[in-house]
Amino acid sequence: MGIATSDGVSIYYERHGAGPAILFVHGSGGHHAAWWQQVAALRGTFTVVTVDLRGFGNSDSSMPEFDGQDFPGDILAVLDQEDLTDVLLVGQSIGAVAALRAGLARPSRVSGVALAHSLGGIADPALSSLVAADRAEAVKLPVLDRLLSASFQRAEPALTFLFQQMGTFNVAKMADLRNLSTGGPSIDEVAGSGLKITFLAGENDAVLSAATVRRAHELVKGSALELIPDAPHSMYWEAPALFNAAVTRIREAIIPLTRNAEVD
Repeated sequence: MGIATSDGVSIYYERHGAGPAILFVHGSGGHHAAWWQQVAALRGTFTVVTVDLRGFGNSDSSMPEFDGQDFPGDILAVLDQEDLTDVLLVGQSIGAVAALRAGLARPSRVSGVALAHSLGGIADPALSSLVAADRAEAVKLPVLDRLLSASFQRAEPALTFLFQQMGTFNVAKMADLRNLSTGGPSIDEVAGSGLKITFLAGENDAVLSAATVRRAHELVKGSALELIPDAPHSMYWEAPALFNAAVTRIREAIIPLTRNAEVD
């Protein structure tokens, strides 16, 4: 475990294993411990870092409100303290927004960003309208049904209960978060960043449709797509073997920026 400081705010994180680095950024109902199935599976091959954004888990939650514009700095504080380079950032849902901005801000430390079940807050009218249409359908479902499949909830009541309990450790709630997507990067900024961008999603995601993810991949030239059959929004929890295999493929596909410079 460790503590990094981001603009005077204490940010909790953990580092496990050794090898090429992967840093996981949780969604609105998670925190560092939500990645237990990723840490256990991947730490034998990779350096696995998990972080609590401010307002979540063990990080400072004393502020009266939580601004999404501060989250990328929380990630960068951890990268700087651990002096990590050639990192793959994996952001789940709203965590993908913070991960993408952190990567764009510090390409000297970040080589790739996996946008898991999210478009990362990319500012584009066409994509925004698709996301809004997906959300309009999603809100018709109970919150839990948006995140986990009905079959999983029936077959795994204990894991479903634990999933729900994860959010009770957070002070920040989705309704408390401001400016999550305000001033997001353009498609051209993302495509021209030099980062390896991968859209990672499930075919059965009830929050973000497969069609929307495919369209984002088409528009962000040079991006990669990992669209997993039969996987829901919280694939990392419900289908960890599929998620972990995809993350491994994404990590192994990254060519470090320093290596590119040597080749050039």
